[in-house]
Parts: sequence; C-alpha cells; structure tokens
Amino acid sequence: MILVLQIAVVSPPIPLRQDFDYHPPLGVDCTLLVPGVRLLIPFGRTKRIGILLATATEPRIQTPLLHALELLDTTPVFPPELFSLLRWAAEYYHHPIGDVLFTALPAPLRAQKKPSKRTRTQHHNTTTESLLPAPSLAEPGPRLSSDQQTVVDAVRESRGFQCFLLEGVTGSGKTEVYMEIVREKIAQGQQALILVPEIGLTPQLLDRFRRRLAVPLAALHSGLTDAARYAAWRAAADGTVSVVIGTRSALFTPLPRLGIIVIDEEHDLSFKQWEGFRYHARDLALVRAQRSKIPILLGSATPTLESLHNVELGRFRLLRLQQRAGAAQPPVVRLVDLRNQTLYHGLAEVLLNIVKEHLERDEQVLIFLNRRGYAPVLRCDECAWSSECRRCDARMTFHRREWQLRCHHCGTQTQAPRTCPGCGKVTLHPVGAGTERLEDALIKRFPAYPLVRIDRDSTSRRGEMERLLEEVHSGQARILIGTQMVAKGHDFPQVTLVVVVHADRGLFGPDFRDTERFAQLLVQVSGRAGRAEKLGQVLLQTRSPDHPTLHTLLGGGYPAFAKEALAERAITGWPPYSALALLRAESADREVSMAFLHKAKAQATALVQNGSVEINGPMPSPMERRVGRYRAQLLLQSERRTDLQRVLHPWTPALETLAAGRRSLHWSLDVDPVDLL
Repeated sequence: MILVLQIAVVSPPIPLRQDFDYHPPLGVDCTLLVPGVRLLIPFGRTKRIGILLATATEPRIQTPLLHALELLDTTPVFPPELFSLLRWAAEYYHHPIGDVLFTALPAPLRAQKKPSKRTRTQHHNTTTESLLPAPSLAEPGPRLSSDQQTVVDAVRESRGFQCFLLEGVTGSGKTEVYMEIVREKIAQGQQALILVPEIGLTPQLLDRFRRRLAVPLAALHSGLTDAARYAAWRAAADGTVSVVIGTRSALFTPLPRLGIIVIDEEHDLSFKQWEGFRYHARDLALVRAQRSKIPILLGSATPTLESLHNVELGRFRLLRLQQRAGAAQPPVVRLVDLRNQTLYHGLAEVLLNIVKEHLERDEQVLIFLNRRGYAPVLRCDECAWSSECRRCDARMTFHRREWQLRCHHCGTQTQAPRTCPGCGKVTLHPVGAGTERLEDALIKRFPAYPLVRIDRDSTSRRGEMERLLEEVHSGQARILIGTQMVAKGHDFPQVTLVVVVHADRGLFGPDFRDTERFAQLLVQVSGRAGRAEKLGQVLLQTRSPDHPTLHTLLGGGYPAFAKEALAERAITGWPPYSALALLRAESADREVSMAFLHKAKAQATALVQNGSVEINGPMPSPMERRVGRYRAQLLLQSERRTDLQRVLHPWTPALETLAAGRRSLHWSLDVDPVDLL
C-alpha cells in the first residue's frame, strides 16, 4: 500500500505550545515539503508565515483541514543541524517552537513572502556595516608567548567536540589566541563563529580580525538595519564569509563549514536572553558545538562558577594565560577607606590627589560607577519626601541636565519638581552620585583635562559609542567616566589609574549570585589599568574594608575567590550543584498572580517523585511591583537536571491550560535562570 502525503504540520510564530495541521498547497510537488521550509498559511482571519515541522499521512484531528496557501522556499531556511538544535532548545527551555524558530530568523524571512535581495552596499560607519571585504594583505601579528602557543596547540590537536575554558588574566592576549586559532581553521576551509557580549565590542573585534586574517567577515547584532542583518546572515549561509562576529542571536546563523565557536567574556550576563525565548547563548553554543562535532573555546578572566565546576567534573579542559602580554604588569590594587573621609561628590580627597598625579603625567584615568544619572534619588530635607516611582517599587533617578526624574526599571519619565510635592518647601536635594554628577564634579575639579562619559544615556544615539571610544583611544580625552559598559573587553592602553567609586555594591545583595557578579565586575574593570608599558593602579573606595570577599580578591585574585565561592555553593546546594527553573507570574491584581502560582505549585507537587524536586514559594518577587503590575515567583530546584526536566515536561502544558482565559495574567518559565530577582 502506498501512503500519500496529506498533512503538513506547521508552526506559526505564536506564544502557544502548539502546531497545526494543513493540507499541502494546491498544485505543489509534495516532495518539496521538507522540514524547515516556510509556508504561507490561513490563520484565523489573517494569513501568516509558518515553518514546516514535519509531514504525515493522517490528520491528528477529525475537523476538516484547510490548505496551506503557498510554499515560499525550495530549500529549508535552516540547515538540518541548526533546525535540530532549535527544536531541542524549544524542548529544553519549554518555549513555543514557533516563537523559537522565528526568533532565529532574520526579519525579512519572518515578515515577507520573498526576502529582499542581498545588499552589497558598503557603509563607512562601522556600527551599521554588516559585511566587510577582505583587505589585500594580512597584517602580521605579534609572536605568541609560550602560554598562548600552548592554548593554540591544544585546540589544534583536538578532534571532534571538546570544550576549552580559557582563563586568561585581563590583558593576557586572549584575542590574539582567538585570531590564531581562527586563522588555522580558515586555512582548512572552515568557518568561525565568534560571540561577544556587547554591540560596543563588535566593531573593535571586526577591525582587528579583518586586518589580521584578510578574509571576508560578517557582523550580526541589533545595531544593524534589518536589511544589513539579512545580508550578513545570507552571506554566512552561502559560505561567502569565513568569520561571523556577533552578539547572542548570531548563534543561530547558518554556517555550512563551521569549524570553531569562540565565546568571548563567557561570564557576561548579556549572553542570557531575558524576555520571550529565555535561552543562554553560551549554553546553546555548547550544544551546537557538540552536535557539529567541533571544538568550542570559552574565554574569560573571570569564568562563571558553572564553567569552573565543569572543569572539575572533566567536561571542560582548563587552559590558562597567567601573564599579561608584552611588558605589561598587573596593576597595584589598594582600598580607600571612606570612613571618616572628606568627600567631594562621593570621591575621597586622597583619591582625587592621586587622580591629579596621573593626569599631570599625561596619563588617562578611568572612573567607574555603575549608576547612571545625576543622583539615585531626590529627597526633601524637611519632610523626607523622596522621588519614588508610582509604577514600581523603586526610586526615580534624578537627571539634572534634562531636569527629569526617570525610573530605570519601567522607563517612566517626568519633570523633576522645583519645590517639594510633600511640604511645598524649596528643600529638595539630590542624594548620592551617578555618572552625570561625577562628570560635572570632575569638570570643575580638573577643568584643563578633557573628559568623556560612557553610559547608556550618553551613547543612545547611533555612532556615539564609537565616537567617544575614539576620543579615549586617541588620547584626546584624559578622564573617562563609565558604567559597566567600559568594563567589557575594551583595551585602553593609556589608562594607568582605575577608580571604583562604590566597591561595596554587590557585597550585600539578595541574590545568591550577587557576590560572584561583584567579583567579576571588580576584576574586569580593574583590568583596564596598566595594559601597556606603564604600571597601572586601582583604587577601590569602600565603607567595608574588612569584608572577607575584598580581602580574598586582593590577596589571591579571582581564582582564590572562585575556590571559596564554589565551596560555599556546595554547602548551600545552589548552582552549579543543582538545577533551577523559575516560574514568574505578573498581574495588575496581586491576588491573581499568587492564586495562579498556588495552583501551579499543587500541579508540580503531584508530578514530583520521591522528593527529587524541591518547590519553594510562591513568594512576591524582590521588586514586587514593576510597570504597575504585581510580580510573584515559584522556584523549582533539583540536584539532577533530568529530574527537573521530568517535572517540567508535563507541567508546562498544564500551566498553559491553567492560565487560559486570564487576560490580565502573564507568566513565563525560565529554565536555568541567572537572576532570581
């Protein structure tokens, strides 16, 4: 008996864990219906583009089926290995498959029946450039140190899948190692995928790789136009570019000759997608490398505790670069005790005197404060009124330039009052310091030295980040004030002094990962000092100079901290010694969120076998009210990831049923959350 194809199983981009059966389009050769092609389908009163998941000979339901309207592709938009990875990711993260697949597609393929033609226009602005042609000659690189060569040799000699964790101190030349490894892969006719955490790092890396390798490169990040992103995606899929450098979504780029994946700054939280499809690009990159049977290199001066634990288990191979490249030496780090100190807009006088010494030697100074705006709160001295957000359980930050109050959580903006809304008196004062206030204060204190401020506010316009960085690299700016944007992989050879204004932040946070993130950020920003021939200095302002974490970092560096932190995690049972899933719910009514989570907990409890999964909550989120909605959460924890997944698989569709009809309720499931707040 010959079975005739009757059914196309199609998934449109909807937030439901469901696919739909259609008859094939009329007149279409059914042999062309292979998983991964796009179909135009009738969907309710509209037409939508869906992706074919599978074919069948019998319908799953008895209701008469509609015909798909049109076959849009002659070949799948995803190669088989990438299509398989995306389907695996949808299962692991328990997210609707249609949303996962369309997240991985460039916009023209999501929204148009026929994609726009690939653009070859070259732009002069590197922030909008997605395709870079090869220069005529490759620039020679510096001779690798023995440690760098050991890393290159280890990756070269690997066969099939292997994960290497490269722990290299800041300034040790990790990028040189990346370029040499990629150069060898290209010489073998293979392609390379390099993921970086921030858009700001992409142009810098692109330029270095392009000059060194002399091959066509592609950039993929959210700063590009849809057409430019599609052009880069298409060139990678066609195999006409050898290297793709991009942020987390570049992970889903088709690469037919993929030979190596590199994750730079693997510890960075930017690799986690926070909304919608909540995947972690580093973790999915590991799965992609394993399925492609290729090596993957994770690089960081401050590896996550999860990665270091994988080294202990033998899953990752640890490689180290313990010396700075060239003649550069590690910076000298000292604490500045703020107790009983005279402060100038949050800066100790003794510290300002050291800043002056560096400036007078024609050196650059980096002032780090991870808080933008002028001041974190506007407060009345008379009645204690403070600038609180009406939609969030948070204070509104005072931005003096625009004379505005802004909530950095929900985006609410309002004109700042001149008199106190509580008592009507002219007794309002900004409390605390942000980067804007430091900028004003340091311009007054050091008027002869040009200054730039790099934060989300100052770099919001296209090309502004590159312009400000150029002022730093050219030496035109002598003082650089910045948030964590300046701590991520930037090389500032002339910076000899780094000042961390609030070294206490993160030491007393509510999340179990806060101390780890604090240590990573402190080490990363400190590493910006003394990366050339001149010795660097780091000053950490603190009101807790006796805190054990600070002394561990100063005495033994990040490796000593990580060893202690892993021992503490082993005792407490937090990751990496357990697996987590966080169910979040939010509603305009506090009781709706909590009622949903109580019922969800009852369902999960019924699915747990032999106490293999612990269920904590429900409980209000640490910031319960945000954007006018009340948030609550339920935390599932298990020593074994398989036990947790065994509960999540039947639980997730049950949650969808439980939430059906509750229009005011929004819920999400975050597998392997990196933030419990």
